[in-house]
Amino acid sequence: MSDAYSIRIARPEDSDAVSALLFASYSTVLARHYDRGLLDQALPYVSKANPTLLASGNFYVAESKAGPLIGCGGWSMERPGTAEIVPGEGHVRHFATHPDWLGQGIGAAVMARCLGDARQHINRVHCYSTLNAEPFYRACGFETVGPIEIALGPAVKFPSILLKRELG
Repeated sequence: MSDAYSIRIARPEDSDAVSALLFASYSTVLARHYDRGLLDQALPYVSKANPTLLASGNFYVAESKAGPLIGCGGWSMERPGTAEIVPGEGHVRHFATHPDWLGQGIGAAVMARCLGDARQHINRVHCYSTLNAEPFYRACGFETVGPIEIALGPAVKFPSILLKRELG
């Protein structure tokens, strides 16, 4: 943790601020790894705060001492896009850091909080990573399983990477 920010459990009323953070992060960082046309199609799907996650108690935000949200991420038992639950397994969800705060340990701090809390409920976590975020997740102890495509609506197929991590 830092004197510049704190991490807390997200609340439903954080929805607009989380959506703004996701859009600021993804529209900037993903542009380095995805075609502009594909990114324009994907952003409406990936940059909206998920109300179920915000209300779950398993989604976290990093808030700067000045007030704005600068990072977020969490986990769920449900596989993204489904209601499927596999006992003992969870899924990392919606991690982002504001572009102005990249490289300052915010994502790692949110991940540490997330995985620390998840260990009480699950023993393995999966992650659907964007192409650019694979090195971050590997640095957080995840293993690459392989490439996947995520369906974002009826016509958008988003190239991604599946990763996993045991929570010992």
